[in-house]
Amino acid sequence: MAESPPIDLEILDSDDEDAVIMKSPPPNPAAPSPAPLKKMKKTTSVVWDDFKKLPIGLDGRSRAKCKWCGKTYGSESSNGTKNMLRHIPKCPRRNHKDIEKMHERQEQKMFTRKIKQEEYREKVAKAIIKHNYSFISVEHEGNRDVHSYLNPDVKHISRNTAKADVLKVHRKEKDNIRNMLKSIPGRICLTSDLWTSITTEGYICLTAHYVDENWKLKSIILNFCHMPPPHTGIALSEKIFKFLKDWGIEEKVFSITLDNAYNNDNMQDLLKAKLNLRNLLLCGGAFFHVRCGAHVLNLIVQEGLKVIDKSVSKIRETVKYIKGSEIRICKFEECAQQLGIRTAKGLRLDVTTRWNATYDMFESAMKYRRVFAHLEIEDANYKHCPSNDEWNRVERIARFLKPFYDITTLFSGTDYPTANLYFHGVSQIELLLLEEIESPDIFINDMAQRMKEKFDKYWDSYSVVLACAVVLDPRYKLDFVDYIFKKIESNDLTAKTKLQHVRTQLYQLFSEYEHQKPMVAENVSSCVGSSSHSSAPSGVDHEEDMEVDEFDYYESSVSGNTKKSQLDLYLEEPRLNRKQYAKLDVLSWWKQNDNRFSELSLMARDLLSIPITTVASESTFSIGSKILNQYRSCLLPENVEALICTRTWLCGFEAENANDITHQLEVKLSSMNISTVGSATNVD
Repeated sequence: MAESPPIDLEILDSDDEDAVIMKSPPPNPAAPSPAPLKKMKKTTSVVWDDFKKLPIGLDGRSRAKCKWCGKTYGSESSNGTKNMLRHIPKCPRRNHKDIEKMHERQEQKMFTRKIKQEEYREKVAKAIIKHNYSFISVEHEGNRDVHSYLNPDVKHISRNTAKADVLKVHRKEKDNIRNMLKSIPGRICLTSDLWTSITTEGYICLTAHYVDENWKLKSIILNFCHMPPPHTGIALSEKIFKFLKDWGIEEKVFSITLDNAYNNDNMQDLLKAKLNLRNLLLCGGAFFHVRCGAHVLNLIVQEGLKVIDKSVSKIRETVKYIKGSEIRICKFEECAQQLGIRTAKGLRLDVTTRWNATYDMFESAMKYRRVFAHLEIEDANYKHCPSNDEWNRVERIARFLKPFYDITTLFSGTDYPTANLYFHGVSQIELLLLEEIESPDIFINDMAQRMKEKFDKYWDSYSVVLACAVVLDPRYKLDFVDYIFKKIESNDLTAKTKLQHVRTQLYQLFSEYEHQKPMVAENVSSCVGSSSHSSAPSGVDHEEDMEVDEFDYYESSVSGNTKKSQLDLYLEEPRLNRKQYAKLDVLSWWKQNDNRFSELSLMARDLLSIPITTVASESTFSIGSKILNQYRSCLLPENVEALICTRTWLCGFEAENANDITHQLEVKLSSMNISTVGSATNVD
């Protein structure tokens, strides 16, 4: 019998003298090595603080038992731990303190996650942009304390770092906008305006308007840039052309809408010439310059209001007097209460540069006509009460101006409508003026004549752009333009001449889009022709080939004369029922018919996106007045542009009441001594 190898005994350095370790003999190289033990996966879920794994049962499945109540659940990986997690808070024997400890452990894991400093800085920069926080706010002790509480690992930044981060976000968003503008299917319409800040520094705003790939009308600010004097046409044209080059959209420009000022007229002439040198404008820029409709309408009505200057002045002084002190306001309300007239709406003081604000003043004052008469008796210092004749005159004039007010509201909405709606509004104004010129009321007659002269000066030729836009409304087409011209013009020949001019301009513009995107039928025929040529026998006589060529030319000339364009087909189709489609979304209609009118829909994109006002720029000035105010007037121009532009890119334009946006804006700007640059250069 072989002896077993001896076992070594080694005394351990231990307090227990009997502690020994048995050393195994060295392994036999010839013996097979034992199979490696399977490494157990470490359980990391919090459920194992309250559950214990049981030995694998006879069915080969593993289970776990609650340490508190003994209930068991399947613990295989396919089962997960959801059932056990749901059991823990419901366990009847589990101490509630353990639940609190579990939540504490979960919260600790959540709050000890590593912070990404770059993401943190970007979020701080966006918060500054969106909410007009000052750059110094990142150094405020309270802000830093909050951020450190949320994550102790956060690295606080300085105001200079915050400025740099805002500029970085601006550059990033600008690159996104630049790529987006290059990819839109149509052209871009522009609006531009000038503004003077509270620091008397001039700024120029450029806004883009377009129809996106989903046929939605979009507006986006491109630039809000410092514009030092002189604000001449040359300087303005160079600045805007530089903007267009920077954005890479000089080849996509369709039109530009501007206020009615001499420097703007010169600027658009020079800008048009620069773009035409590169052959970038359609029809040589025939549709390029659009005058701001709200501004022109303001000039027209202001001319008419000169007739009743005295009556306007009395109402204005009345409102100023009452709103001049709290005592007089209380006296006015007391008089109204005695007469049973509510004063909830109150009085509105106008802004002399905005006629619709004057109309609002009329409307509010006429409700309190009896109150003013009573106040004149009660207050000896009140000297501006209008007479009955003056009140009657103001009421008649307010009724006369109501359609102008409604159209101004349409023009001045921040969510401006598509261009097809403008022709109807402008034609309503002209028809109303023609009607009131025959009025027996001497004041209305005089007002209408003055206003008609202004209308003819600014909108006589301008109606072509609006007429072309309304033709692309399937409810109206050329029939409506023909109808309006016949109503306006007493001479049928003049009406026909105007209609023919619109038709000619429309077809000339459409021809540009036909050349831009060849018709599908032409592509198909050219493909057929090339394939026939390649398969023709090679032994054809040269003279016979010449005869065939002549025949092909003859056939193409005949078919070319009879071939109808997409514009022809569109105009020949019956108009949609206007009452049945009263709320038609014209852009949605063109989206649905894009396949039928591929070239014409491209033209519709561009014409329907023309803005008739510069309201988008005025909305930007409203944002600018909040950023550049009396408490924060030392911002560098590059920081101003980054804050204003990026804010609109991230948040869009601020929503305002469309009925009084221009009134609120002018009151706000006037109260802050902010005015529009070049206001003295308005064309009268």
